[in-house]
Amino acid sequence: MKLHELLGIKYPLIQGGMANIATGEFAAAVSNTGALGMIGAGGMSADMLREQIQICKQHTQMPFGVNLMLMNPDTDKMAEIVIEEQVPVVTTGAGNPGKYMKQWKSAGIKVFPVVASVGLARRMERLGADGVIAEGCESGGHVGETTTMVLVPQVADAVNIPVIAAGGIASGRQMVAAEVLGACGVQVGTCLLSTTECPIHENYKQAVRNARDTHITVMGRIAGTPVRVIKNDMVREYIAREKEGATLMELEHYTLGSLRRAVKEGDIETGSVMAGQTAAMIHDECSLAERIETLFTEYETVLKELCR
Repeated sequence: MKLHELLGIKYPLIQGGMANIATGEFAAAVSNTGALGMIGAGGMSADMLREQIQICKQHTQMPFGVNLMLMNPDTDKMAEIVIEEQVPVVTTGAGNPGKYMKQWKSAGIKVFPVVASVGLARRMERLGADGVIAEGCESGGHVGETTTMVLVPQVADAVNIPVIAAGGIASGRQMVAAEVLGACGVQVGTCLLSTTECPIHENYKQAVRNARDTHITVMGRIAGTPVRVIKNDMVREYIAREKEGATLMELEHYTLGSLRRAVKEGDIETGSVMAGQTAAMIHDECSLAERIETLFTEYETVLKELCR
């Protein structure tokens, strides 16, 4: 079954739950295009999440979802809130959602954990997940070690539930490739950053549009907390200190509040400009509807060419 048929939406596309970026209003705007908008609960309190869910409901009648980062200290409260607010879809990351799965499923919520390995995908299937989002290391933000090209087919072969591909997808060609690899749909984030509706500072959008392939790197790999970002002064200094053997506490000096500085204040020199490798493919600003329609127009064109 295709993802859009499973979720009752027009396009088999989920918007990534980007922390500090994926607000209720932005999720609603994505859902109104026919894709699945997601509220990113990372960095939120339980009360903030409820507020953003209600804002989302005010701006769309279409299905939407919430992405929960399970390391959040408010996760137990958030797990209840998504039930109380009748959120139709939940995606999860940074932890095991097993303790919440029964209550979510009883409430009719579809659950799609993000996975970075075959073993985790199999575990999520045993727990009752409706599908898994196989996210390769090309994605922005916190990343694993395996590429999308390698991860997706392995996960698709290992489980009997739908697999959504994520990481390194910003064109119709890449969507076709994801389908060939065994995915029933895709999750995207970076390619939506430079849209008019995206609530990030203009400096952040410009950094994405200006990025080239060599401008995107991973910091925190040595420390065991790899994050994909666009290079800037902070990133270069962080990596240099990391190589010198700085402690996690010393390194935290660079990253504490850095994402919010980039998103809200437009500080693209000492802030954390999280973006995936596909930032190098994004050079313009357009509406969400235009971006998503372009993706699927190219997808259909590529399919037709392949079937000649």
